[in-house]
Amino acid sequence: MRRLLLWLGLALALTAAPGLAQDQTAAPVPVEEPATDGAELDYALWERMAERAEAEIGNRYTSSERMEEIRGQLATWRAALLNAQSVNSTRIATVRQQIEALGPAPADGVIEADEISARRQELASQLVRLQAPGIAAEEAYRRADGLIDEIDRTLRERQADQLLQLWPSPLNPGNWPEAAIGFADTAQRLWDETGEAWDDPRARQSLFDNLPLIGILVIVALALVIYVRRWIERFAERLQEGASVRGRHFWALLASLGGVALPTVGVVLLSWALVASAMLGDVGTRIAGTLPVAGLVVFAAAWLGARAFPRLQGNDAMLPLPPERRAEGRFLSVMMGLVIAADMLRSAAMDAQGYSDATTSVLSFPILLTGGLVLLRLGRTLRKIREADDRSSSSSLRLIQLLARALTVLGILGPVLAGFGYVQAAEAVIYPAMMSLALVAFLFILQRLIGDAWALITRSEETAQDALVPVLAGFFLAISALPVLALIWGARFSDLTEIWNRFTVGFQIGGTTISPSNFLIFAAIFVIGYMLTRLFQGALRTKILPKTRMERGGQTALVSGVGYVGVFLAALIAINAAGLDLSGLAIVAGALSVGIGFGLQNIVSNFISGIILLVERPVSEGDWIEVGTVQGKVRSISVRSTRIETFDRSDVIVPNADLITGRVTNWTRFNLSGRIVVPVAVALGSDTRKVERLLREIAEEQPLAVLNPPPVIAFTGYTTSQLTFEIRVILRDVNFGVQVRSEINHRILQRLAEEDIHIVPPPPPPAPPDPMVAAEAVLALTDLVKQERPLSGAGKSAPQTPAADVKGAER
Repeated sequence: MRRLLLWLGLALALTAAPGLAQDQTAAPVPVEEPATDGAELDYALWERMAERAEAEIGNRYTSSERMEEIRGQLATWRAALLNAQSVNSTRIATVRQQIEALGPAPADGVIEADEISARRQELASQLVRLQAPGIAAEEAYRRADGLIDEIDRTLRERQADQLLQLWPSPLNPGNWPEAAIGFADTAQRLWDETGEAWDDPRARQSLFDNLPLIGILVIVALALVIYVRRWIERFAERLQEGASVRGRHFWALLASLGGVALPTVGVVLLSWALVASAMLGDVGTRIAGTLPVAGLVVFAAAWLGARAFPRLQGNDAMLPLPPERRAEGRFLSVMMGLVIAADMLRSAAMDAQGYSDATTSVLSFPILLTGGLVLLRLGRTLRKIREADDRSSSSSLRLIQLLARALTVLGILGPVLAGFGYVQAAEAVIYPAMMSLALVAFLFILQRLIGDAWALITRSEETAQDALVPVLAGFFLAISALPVLALIWGARFSDLTEIWNRFTVGFQIGGTTISPSNFLIFAAIFVIGYMLTRLFQGALRTKILPKTRMERGGQTALVSGVGYVGVFLAALIAINAAGLDLSGLAIVAGALSVGIGFGLQNIVSNFISGIILLVERPVSEGDWIEVGTVQGKVRSISVRSTRIETFDRSDVIVPNADLITGRVTNWTRFNLSGRIVVPVAVALGSDTRKVERLLREIAEEQPLAVLNPPPVIAFTGYTTSQLTFEIRVILRDVNFGVQVRSEINHRILQRLAEEDIHIVPPPPPPAPPDPMVAAEAVLALTDLVKQERPLSGAGKSAPQTPAADVKGAER
């Protein structure tokens, strides 16, 4: 974690202390690296490098820094050796094809032509020579890879031993005097360095010469550090004038970054002023070089706290908390920055002095204890979100709740470890926890910034945060933050590069090597093929097929078939271009296909049925069909199912297998003609011939009625009260059957009324039972039950009938 902070502030530190690079020089370390300009590798140089690396790895006194240096050289060699394995690959493939063209080698006792045998031997010798550089490179690659793994294992073991190292307990009062002596010694050294510089006439003269510049730097630095907040607030207000809601959030967030940049510049100027005074020694120079980084940490923590716990917040607040909890959150954020900055200044001032472990343990414990208390309080503050807002079920707030519990645990664990003497383990717990919390807060703020920027671009004020682009950007930020999170928690940069190297080299499944480059090539070519297929489908659908005589259903089937064939060809071409050899997966795919076939047999059945529908076209789009109890118009036919729109405007999804294996009535497949039947009942005694003539006239006067063959008026039967007729008429468009039926019924009532022919009324409903008759029946039944009781036995008392039975009989 400390190395990460130093990387972030390296430029500031070098700028603040320009004299450090001039005062310290380091002897160059000889580096033996391979040529990268395409020249042939020097395997003798590699052998010397490998032997030296093995010797230093075996020496337990080799420093970790030297181990890292050796590892970097080995990683360079390994990359060069990996590239060297593909030397002559094209020529090797050609020679192998030539050998295959000669046919298989003859069996024992079979005589082969002399020229063929000589040519086979010549090609075999040529193949051996071509394969030799690749084989040597592969052997050297394995050796380099093994040495790198050995170095990584050694460094991880050292890191674990360092974390578990037990120092004198800071709670032991016997260690306090030694720590006080160390602290006083550091202060005395700083005072003595300043006194020695003052006694030096040249240093004192340099101070007097630079005094105006020092004064200006100090004044500007204090102004930037102290008064910058008010200036930034006024500047942000000017930016907010005339902007939209999202615009105000966006510009205010950008303007607030000045609250980090400008005070940090002020600390840099203050560091310049200290260096320009020429009054600093070794300790003072290290402190001055660390000041810009420490200031950046404090101001960044304050900025994150102000963004995460704002003084004024709306309904879309990142952390919905009451005002008093937000104020506490801002204070704790600043305290986190101060804790990290204090540890950095202590390390810069005292670590180089070589004080004892007891001194370092005692002086680090107050800082660690403060950090643990800050984490504990911050975890309790974040847990209040559940009480302050009902939206705690969202994924973001659930993550915050989990983070709050983790902070509480780490805030207790860190000081406990430091109290027992595991100071380095406590530092590996508390400081990374603070940095992780800062990283999570920064990701939330950056996600909000992207959403506000997208709202400005799209002019959408409400749904910008939930739009696709901000969500994808947030996902990408979360994935990108994982390496940073690993570095915070102690991972080495070489560990990350090793993971990336393993990822880029690829992995093997059977005899097939699959790497990310293969996936990228496959995805790129498949996407291009897919887009070309869609463009061709669009051209067929809109430009080519409408000019042909092919019916609509056939056009749809052809377009769908072209789509499936195009996607299949795109996948084949992409696999071939990516160089994926899937022959090794044939056995695995065959075994999986059996299980998948049983599990997906219905889907496969629907798929095959969909292909049959598209080829044979018994049903087309726009047809009026009836499948089981579903009746309506076909709107679309896909490979798996068919969508039918019923006459009440609801969509029904019917599996294609039902259309192939079941009974389907297609009312409009070959033409739109269809017959409707309208029943009519008139009173008994009506003139049947007259009724038939009236009904025929009504049927023939319909505009959609087909007159050849003419409508049929059937006298279907009679009863004691009515005569029954049916109008059977064929329509040119059966889709209007409901409207024609309604019009025929209107005309029937009108014409029969004009001719004084009566319609048979419906039978009357059954009359309700008379209450008096029902009561008399109940009383009669009760008397009958009472009369039958003495018959149960002669000379014996009759058994008592239960009351429930009597009540049941009465009912």
